[in-house]
Amino acid sequence: MVARPPSTLSWIALGAAALLALVLLCMWAAGATQAIYGVVTLAFQLGVVIAVVAALTDRRGRALGSIAVAIVLLVNVGTIGAASAIGHHPVPGAVAGATVDPEAQHWAAYPGIKDQSENEILARTSLEDAVAAGDELMAAIRARLTRDFGFAWVAGVASNTRHERNGYGGESMLVQYRSGTWATTVPITDYNLKREVMNTIDEVLQDYGFWGAVAFNEPSSGFDPAYIARLYGSTDPRTQPLWSWYSNNDPGPINFYASISDLTHDDDGTFRAARVAQVAGSNEPIEGLQISVLLREVLSEADVEEFQQRMKDY
Repeated sequence: MVARPPSTLSWIALGAAALLALVLLCMWAAGATQAIYGVVTLAFQLGVVIAVVAALTDRRGRALGSIAVAIVLLVNVGTIGAASAIGHHPVPGAVAGATVDPEAQHWAAYPGIKDQSENEILARTSLEDAVAAGDELMAAIRARLTRDFGFAWVAGVASNTRHERNGYGGESMLVQYRSGTWATTVPITDYNLKREVMNTIDEVLQDYGFWGAVAFNEPSSGFDPAYIARLYGSTDPRTQPLWSWYSNNDPGPINFYASISDLTHDDDGTFRAARVAQVAGSNEPIEGLQISVLLREVLSEADVEEFQQRMKDY
């Protein structure tokens, strides 16, 4: 049988991903941090993501689509924006060759977040306490699953912290923290076992005051079936290469994520390529259960005094 060539759509998706990567790398080299987070750049990235997802749903486009996925995972607004912010420190609100607007510059340095009061921010759980609570939760989940199912664990992708945007074109003193990932050392492929594992995690979550977990990969999540099929491989959890469950402790800041990667259902290598890119540089296996937490808009205890002092200017 003669192999069918890649589809036109897949070439478009790959080209768009490569162009996005080139544009972002050029912005990074120029130190254009603000432009990286601009509306045009974000809209461009969204268009690329849509094209890549569309290519992955086309059997003739999945090979090139997988390459495009790897490019987008490695080079995107989040990764390049963070690299640019670390490597370059321009005056907030300043644009090369342009007159700085003092008012815009003033608000670009706002230490809080637009439409959130100082008292509201200070009343929240601190970064340190939230990290400790997230670590305690994940330790309890690991211990329960080890007791019930005999799982062993490995630390996977490392934690990272970045400043939240303040709503005025600059960076807030509040941060977003993504914990390191914990992963099982063995794959989980049996459907009934997957269900038991996730239900057990849900029990622990509720013991710790979290809301009942939502299975993003299932129709019960309320997501469009077409969306579920694109992101998880199918609408039937029995044949999906990826499961993703979510919970939080709202009004607290902790968002919990659990996912199971089962590549026995990855017919064309799409999900394998995505996982290889995702865990690159870590000890995390490409298959099995992964758990992590994400904290949004939290302030470090070490920054409270400076935060209060800077807020006096507003």
